[in-house]
Amino acid sequence: MTSTEATTATLTGRAIQNPVLTGFHPDPSIVRVGSDYYIATSTFEWYPGVRLHHSTNLVDWEPLGGALGEKRLLDLTGAGDSGGVWAPSLTYAHGEFHLLYTDVATFAGGYWDPQNYLVTAPRIDGPWSDPVVLHGRGFDASLFHDEDGSTWMLSMVADARPGHNRFAGISIQRYDRAARKLTGDEHMIFKGTAAELTEAPNLYRKDGWYYLVTAEGGTSWEHQVTVARSRDILGPYEADPAGPLLTSAGRPDLTLQKAGHGSLVETPAGQWYLAHLVGRPYSPLGRCVLGRESAIQEVTWTEQGWPRIAGGIPADTVAAPLGVTVPPERPISSEQQECDDFDAPALGVNWSTLRRPATPDWVDLTSRPSFLRITGGQSPMTRHRPSLVARRVVARACEFDAVLEFAPRNYRQLAGITAYYNTKNWYFLNVTAEDDGTPALGLLACDSGKVRVVPDARVDVSGIRRLGLRTRLAGEALTFAYATDPDAAQPQWQDLGPTFDATTLSDEYAAEVVAGEPEVWGFTGAFVGLWVQDLGAEGGYADFDRATYKTSG
Repeated sequence: MTSTEATTATLTGRAIQNPVLTGFHPDPSIVRVGSDYYIATSTFEWYPGVRLHHSTNLVDWEPLGGALGEKRLLDLTGAGDSGGVWAPSLTYAHGEFHLLYTDVATFAGGYWDPQNYLVTAPRIDGPWSDPVVLHGRGFDASLFHDEDGSTWMLSMVADARPGHNRFAGISIQRYDRAARKLTGDEHMIFKGTAAELTEAPNLYRKDGWYYLVTAEGGTSWEHQVTVARSRDILGPYEADPAGPLLTSAGRPDLTLQKAGHGSLVETPAGQWYLAHLVGRPYSPLGRCVLGRESAIQEVTWTEQGWPRIAGGIPADTVAAPLGVTVPPERPISSEQQECDDFDAPALGVNWSTLRRPATPDWVDLTSRPSFLRITGGQSPMTRHRPSLVARRVVARACEFDAVLEFAPRNYRQLAGITAYYNTKNWYFLNVTAEDDGTPALGLLACDSGKVRVVPDARVDVSGIRRLGLRTRLAGEALTFAYATDPDAAQPQWQDLGPTFDATTLSDEYAAEVVAGEPEVWGFTGAFVGLWVQDLGAEGGYADFDRATYKTSG
């Protein structure tokens, strides 16, 4: 295909449909290397840390899995709900990828304990270097590689002192690549605008200006992208007099809410785009079960040198870049539809594990070929050794099913499937043993930290070696079912339990409010997955023959 044909195909073919990364994919950091685009997103308490996607046209995105899949790179032991990896920065310079990320240990009382780390790699799939430990002054750190060859680290500055602005501003400090350490003085370069809560700095250079892109207004309904500029990297920076580059604030009619936290990228043809986070509530300014997602907007520049997005609001559909090839049919992403028979030697790119990496001591794909054997972990409330293998919910209507083989020895051993948000909000369809040893299928539900047995949802499964388990999400409705003939061409699914409220698996429902303190939001999104618990540490395990996820809307 000639370049002219490619351009014509783009102009007449499929456009960018937002969000481009559905489900829990917040805080996108976008970078172009040649004709390839990459987006890195936050993963919080989930492994592998920092989820990566690849595209050649900004329209279709392929999941690559995560970058930080081992404790050498990231230790999430004890990470709190919505702690862990916040807002990574992915850049490319001097022949290598640079991945800067924050591991947030605390999120209460105005403290964060944000430790920043930097790793580098020759390729997007690694191998990643040992982490460089950088400052812990604030989170949302990023790197800027200037035209003179220098590298700089930016971050928001956290001020935990009572009575002070906890989002104190944006600081910058030079990073010595050869010595692998920060050098020189820290400089405060931007205090933010009246929108406050200034964070997520990204710096760009264009036409002799340094452009500082930040997020303000908090990560919920008042979120926005702000731009300031300076002729000198150290400032002073003048905020765009026209106001925010992008926001959904005051527009509850928009499909895409919470628009903010953006990063810019320039195409080979000289066009500019902004990757940013959004949320899609199930009702106006309501709960977002899919969490915070990633979208892309086209950016133009005024004669005065300021970036603009049409209307200053997020669009559902955006023209694809010039000069790229967009296939006429949208490819089916494995994030939308996938049946995993567990034939591969490692977990696929769409699986995540909670608070500990998928190591062979508890995630075993070899002892029983074509099965995933999960050795049971600690309780649902643990922040240390859970055994949960899960994937993101990426659509309002979807279903997840698995085939389980499990012989519990006692009531302390449980295995099954879950619809999960965090340690305080989840549902668990599980097989366990009664006091007399009879295996039984039942439901547990946890609402705001209170666990209960779902009444009238108990089934004797004695003599059943293979059991099908299923959960469905249909908007706000969440249901569970089981099948004793999972290998039949048409399994006979039997509902178990009532219809639950799926919106309890959302950032908004997870929010905690303490008088006089900032509201503590949830920052992740709903997952479905395979969960095994061995509360007595007696060596219990479960085998899963396959797991299927598919969306239907």
